[in-house]
Amino acid sequence: MNTFEAQQQGRPTGPLVRGYEVIIGFETHAQLSTASKIFSRASTAFGAEPNTQACAVDLALPGTLPVMNKGAVERAIKLGLALGSHIAPRSVFARKNYFYPDLPKGYQISQFEIPVVQGGAVSFFLGEEKKTVRLVRAHLEEDAGKSLHEDFIGQSGIDLNRAGTPLLEIVTEPDMRSTAEAVAYAKELHKIVTWIGICDGNMQEGSFRCDANVSVRKPGDKLGTRREIKNLNSFKFMQQAIDYEINSQIDELEEGRAIEQATVLFDPATGETRTMRTKEDAADYRYFPDPDLPPLVVAAEWIERVRATMPELPRATAERYVRDHGLSEYDAAQLTQGAALAQYFDDAVNAGAAPKLASNWITGEMARRLNAAEIGIEAAPVKAAQLAQLVTRIADGTLPNNAARQVFEALWSGEGSDVDAIIEAKDLKPMNDAGALDKILDEVIAKNAKNVEEYRGGKEKALNGLVGQVMKASGGKANPAQVTELLKAKLG
Repeated sequence: MNTFEAQQQGRPTGPLVRGYEVIIGFETHAQLSTASKIFSRASTAFGAEPNTQACAVDLALPGTLPVMNKGAVERAIKLGLALGSHIAPRSVFARKNYFYPDLPKGYQISQFEIPVVQGGAVSFFLGEEKKTVRLVRAHLEEDAGKSLHEDFIGQSGIDLNRAGTPLLEIVTEPDMRSTAEAVAYAKELHKIVTWIGICDGNMQEGSFRCDANVSVRKPGDKLGTRREIKNLNSFKFMQQAIDYEINSQIDELEEGRAIEQATVLFDPATGETRTMRTKEDAADYRYFPDPDLPPLVVAAEWIERVRATMPELPRATAERYVRDHGLSEYDAAQLTQGAALAQYFDDAVNAGAAPKLASNWITGEMARRLNAAEIGIEAAPVKAAQLAQLVTRIADGTLPNNAARQVFEALWSGEGSDVDAIIEAKDLKPMNDAGALDKILDEVIAKNAKNVEEYRGGKEKALNGLVGQVMKASGGKANPAQVTELLKAKLG
């Protein structure tokens, strides 16, 4: 039994697919948020004209030597601290040898035997169940260039702007047992690397790319042959690709054919994976220590300096929301989907908003608007202080929900910027005239005899219809709680 198999003995099984157990491991490439490349001063800015950001060092021209980017190392340390990993005091760079048009050196500088980040784990909730995926390592390496295929003219080109861009490759144990678990892991890791600021997480630009190793086996059998799905750059495609690969492998086994170890690509147009190349093993790359780079030494003092700059981590923030603000674990998890969202909530509460009401509006109306506009909370037209003012007016009885939505719409559209001024301009102040409200109540009771009879007959829901009619007649200005109590009193 090899080490890989031994690690799986006793690991929990997940839901079977057509009688097979699914085993998934991940390799994620997170592009580090440095301004320059890992071994040179060339820019890492996205979108530049092809081959304008590849310097002599990136191309390994004669006489050039790589120099380690300190910022890349610090970002690796941050990830290790966030995930409870061991940060190696001494790690080594190696040359990974393979030949491809967009690899100008003929080798990639990476880490092999001794990576800078070792072990650790990523924990997350899948529904109500807490899951933990163990990490093998996270190692620093440089990116390759990019091949551009212009099918309409039948030519290919090479853009070396990306060559030398700093990457942190994060490798898991094969601990995931379902597609849902794999996607949840990837989302949690994405949240962590963006939260601590080491990666911008832009999947469309290739800043966060996932490779999924997928295999299937009958429960109790030895591990099956794994196939690697490369460069999954959206969570939607990730789910589709893994599901397809699982069923494709099961089909092969059911028809009596062996699974061939290979690297495959997912085609969103067809929803299928296709073989890119047969899978290499480590020996195929002929790793050896890079003679141009000395060992990377990370002193304990350096780790502590980086630790002092670390933000509060998502899980700790969620626990604080539950403890200090009385939010449910679900609400706290929703508010910690990103650092900017959590900061928005904190800013609203610090500006005087009732935490539960603020949470409801942020995860409800605000989330709906952001999704429709396809923007993040950073670009929301309604600022945290404005939401706090709105929530305060709801809490003190100035704004019923219907009127509050009108104020939110005015803030969102830029019709106004001050909540009180909008309330005044739109005449949204609550109805304080007891005589006028009493008259409306009497009219609604007189016109809705059936609801009145049903309520008096014990149907509590019938009262909701009466409340709705009063709110409509008052133009939304009446206080629903007050209306409910007054109706109950009038109806005995």
